[in-house]
Order: sequence, then structure tokens, then C-alpha cells
Amino acid sequence: MIPFFNIDERIEAASDKALETCSEQFKIIDKITEFNQLKVQKAFIKYGISESHFVSSTGYGYGDRGRETLDKVWADVFGAEDALVRHNFMCGTHTLTVALFGVLRPGDNMLCVTGTPYDTIHGVIGINGEGMGSLKDFGVNYSEVPLKDEKPDINSIKNAVNEKTTMVYIQRSRGYELRPSLTVEDIAEIVNAVKEKNSDAIVMVDNCYGEFTQTKEPCEVGADLIAGSLIKNAGGGIARTGGYIAGRHDLVEKCAYRLSTPGLGKEVGATLGMNRELYMGLFYAPHTVGEALKSAVYISALFESFGYDTTPKYNAVRGDIVQSLGLENEESLVAFCQGIQSGSPIDSYLTPEPWDMPGYDSKVVMAAGAFTLGSSIELSADAPIREPFYAWIQGGLNFHSSKICALLAAQQMLEKGLLKGIE
Repeated sequence: MIPFFNIDERIEAASDKALETCSEQFKIIDKITEFNQLKVQKAFIKYGISESHFVSSTGYGYGDRGRETLDKVWADVFGAEDALVRHNFMCGTHTLTVALFGVLRPGDNMLCVTGTPYDTIHGVIGINGEGMGSLKDFGVNYSEVPLKDEKPDINSIKNAVNEKTTMVYIQRSRGYELRPSLTVEDIAEIVNAVKEKNSDAIVMVDNCYGEFTQTKEPCEVGADLIAGSLIKNAGGGIARTGGYIAGRHDLVEKCAYRLSTPGLGKEVGATLGMNRELYMGLFYAPHTVGEALKSAVYISALFESFGYDTTPKYNAVRGDIVQSLGLENEESLVAFCQGIQSGSPIDSYLTPEPWDMPGYDSKVVMAAGAFTLGSSIELSADAPIREPFYAWIQGGLNFHSSKICALLAAQQMLEKGLLKGIE
């Protein structure tokens, strides 16, 4: 029996079977986690990280060795020449925006090869909205290559890339799409196809949700620039805010000029006591991502046993921490999210309801009881209220807390007469 929570014995039995089903996948995840943990630990040792790197700076932040060394550690871990890791990045979208505006210039051509990107980046590119200061407003041209059978269309990518292509943009995670996330091997194939047609084209990867899910990162297979959020995978559930950009030194330097000011770049920026948790977040990240992956695999196996569509399947190779779950109707979707919320350590007493969320074109229901507001490495479940009524689940600081949240979601659906597969 599960202590402390009232879970129907039929759901408990389904949970036990799901755990058995997941056992081999958990072993694979443990191996990936160990590899990445050792990689991070080696980098900390290589650069002699000590208490002195956690000292706070104020004002201009000149000579902040903790900030400067963190960039070196980050670059080492992510297989890059250089990195820009700052608490000043407000979110993943802001980090991506700094990277795009840092590198692209009026008249440049940006080509997205993974279909239309995530909703919140539309205004940045200029896909929607006018006069907001988008890339389009500044004369950057944008085009995209649609996915083919939910995968990158390599032949079409080759046909689209030419000598005028400045940047090829790859979104690794699925966003609010049902297509598979990209593995590092998928990214390598795209990089090779692009460089074959134009060796000067910059390949940039939106690496959000993908860090530490495999034993390699995109820069290690030829990506020129990657960016992500510290309240997702890379912050390990410790960082309270921030983002990172990593890749070629010249490109990272341009991004630093965009974040601060031309001529100063990485030389300024007070850390205000944030260094300790940025270092600690990176150190915890491989383990935390491993727990999030186990949570996703378990949820997939459990709800597949009830008869729901899950993507990816529990035994699929994963390129990110996101799990999609087809709940078939609005009532089940909302009940699922409410169940997740009821088990959250923070704000468990709240009841999620669909609402108009900035940056999205439909109402969104979101379960997100997190220690850090908006954190996506802590267990959350959200979904736009639109067909085909899928929930997107990500995160989990530890597997056991995620497990009970999933069971409470099933229990909530059962009590409302919505759960399939239970007689």
C-alpha cells in the first residue's frame, strides 16, 4: 500500500506493473546519468573550483573569477569553445533571443529546419506581431523547412540551404507538437547536411529540455551555437533563474556584446551572490535530469497501460525530458493536471483552470507547483485547450515525488469517472 495518500488499489496494481515494465529503461538512464555526472565532476576538478568562486560581486562586476571560471566549466562540459552563463537571462526565450540578435544582422537569412518553432519565439522572429522589434523588423529574413513524417526532411534541408543561408536553426524539443524530440544523432545528420551545402552557415540549436538526456551535446557533433534555460535541465533544480549560450568563441562573444554592450561583453556583470547556486545547479543537473527521465518513462508506461496514447513510448530513445499524453477530451485533460497539482510540494491546494496565457494562441491549463516559479525541471504538466487534447509533462526533481503525482492524477480522473482501463 502507498502510505500517506489514498490511491485506489487498482491504480496501485497498474503502477506496480508499470515499474516492472520500466526496469530496463531505468538501467539505461542510470548509465547515462553516471556518464554525465562524471563529466561534470571532472570539469569541476579540472578548473579547481573552490569556495572562492562563489564570492559575490557588485557594481560592474569586473574581475569576477567565479563568473569567468563558470563559463569555462560550462564550455568544457558542453563540448564548446566558449560559454556565456548568466543569471541575467530572464527565461529560455530571452536567452534564445540574445543569441539570435547577437549573431544575425540586417539582410541575413535564417532557416528553421524543424518546422515552425515553439510559440513564444514567434514574436522574436516576426512570425506574428508587428512593430515589437522582431528580427523581421530589423531586416532579417526567415524561412522554414517543414517536417516530413514528424522528422527533419534531410533532402529538403539540403535543397533549402544555399550560399545565402546565414543561420540554420534547430529546435531540439517538441514544444507543443507531437513529433519526436531530436536526438544528438539527428542533430549530427542535420549539421552534416547543412555544412555540405554551406560550410559557413551557422547551425544554432535550441537545446532547452535536452541537456544531459544523452551522453553527448549538440556542440560535440558540430553545432556552432546552443542555448538553453537554467530553470530547465541545466540548472538542476537549484538555479532560481538564468540561461546559457555555448559554442564557437566568436559567436559567444557577439552574444555577450548583445547581452551587455559592444566593447564590454563578458567583462561586466555583477553576480550578486548567484554563483554558488549556478555551480551547484550544474553539478546536480545530470542526476536531476535522470530523475526527470525516469518520471517521464514511468508516466508513459502507466498511462499506456490504461489505454491512452503516449509519445514517446516508454522504451523510446529520448532527446528531451518531455512526455506527451493524449487524454482525448478537455475534461480528462484538466482533471489530469489538477491531480498533478494536488501532489505538488508547493501550491498543492490550488486548482488549475484553463486561462489565457501570454505568448500562446489558446487557453492553457497548467499544473506547476514548483519551488522556482515556472521551473520546467520540477514536475509540471500543461496543455493548450485544443484538439487533440494532449498534456505535455516535464521534469521531476526526484522520481518518487513524480510517481505519486502521476498516481494522484489517475486517481482524480477515476473519481470523476474519466479514467479508462479500470473496471
